[in-house]
Amino acid sequence: MPLSSVFFTMVVFNNLCLKYLDVAFYFVARSLTTIFNVVLTYLILRKKTCCKAIACCGVIIAGYITSVLQENGLGTLSPLGLFYGLSASFSVSLFSILTSKRLPYIGGSVWRLTFYNNLNASVLFIAGIAVTGELTELQHLPHAFSYLGLFFWSMMLVSGVFGFAISYVTTWQIQVTSPLTHNISGTAKAAAQTILATIISLHFRSVLWWLGNCMVVAGSVAYAYVRHKLALKEHQHQQGTSTDGDQEAPPFETVAIEKDNSSGEH
Repeated sequence: MPLSSVFFTMVVFNNLCLKYLDVAFYFVARSLTTIFNVVLTYLILRKKTCCKAIACCGVIIAGYITSVLQENGLGTLSPLGLFYGLSASFSVSLFSILTSKRLPYIGGSVWRLTFYNNLNASVLFIAGIAVTGELTELQHLPHAFSYLGLFFWSMMLVSGVFGFAISYVTTWQIQVTSPLTHNISGTAKAAAQTILATIISLHFRSVLWWLGNCMVVAGSVAYAYVRHKLALKEHQHQQGTSTDGDQEAPPFETVAIEKDNSSGEH
């Protein structure tokens, strides 16, 4: 249930972030996921981060501050949207780490974890709708037998299928890689979304705004590179240790002969 609760907050804060902020700024608002990943990895998994990786996080934070200041200068920055973006980043990092910890408890089954997680989240969403008083909004939805209603519910069905598929792929990616890899790939996807959103919506952005975005991307890529190098180094160290431990013992006959010779000398 804790994992489903985090998943619930992640979806809610993501949507609220998109509601209050421009879609082009969504990537920057969510860019602190890597920072939260470093902090939560230390607090939950008790794993420390090297100085080079922390320096990369500093670049991400500098890019984040630069973009926030530029967005504020354009008059399109919402403090509430910024808060939801930070909350979404925290939820995404916590969700990936908890997913990595919970998978072994169900035998590593991605299907089971995805099913249980979405089932619990559905209950939480229904409870959330009731608490916020949005049940009355259901009567304003288009009827299924009208053309508009058929289109609306078809799109809702398609989005539900894709949502489940994304949830499965997310869990599977965390299982076969790591929470860090999942967060880095999400950062790359969000960067591509920012570029497409800016082009499609024809929004003008200053050079410093783009510089802040580039700093976030550069810091994220550098962080991934540093962690990748560390992972390779640890893997080579483990292989070296296992190789040393797997040295073949001398044959029994050789040992017996050496023992007899030493006895004969005495």
